[in-house]
Amino acid sequence: MKSSPDVSSINQEALFLTTKATELFVQHLAVSSFNKGSGKDTNSLSYSDLANTAEETETFHFLTDILPKKILARDYLKSLEEMQEEDADF
Repeated sequence: MKSSPDVSSINQEALFLTTKATELFVQHLAVSSFNKGSGKDTNSLSYSDLANTAEETETFHFLTDILPKKILARDYLKSLEEMQEEDADF
């Protein structure tokens, strides 16, 4: 908020509420990802758990650009080649 040129001053209460809301949101994302993820047996939370939750849960769907699913480089290169072939056909 402080980096915005449109904001001249920030009320302490507003800063506290924004911080608390962010904390609760991250906690909700982590708990949802843990409960749906594969880390229950090992008591851990992985990036793929977060990415899957972002993709599969409508509430977190806006995070899919920030938390994309990991893919192998060979799979990416293969899909890139396929896209280039499709473009060449047109």
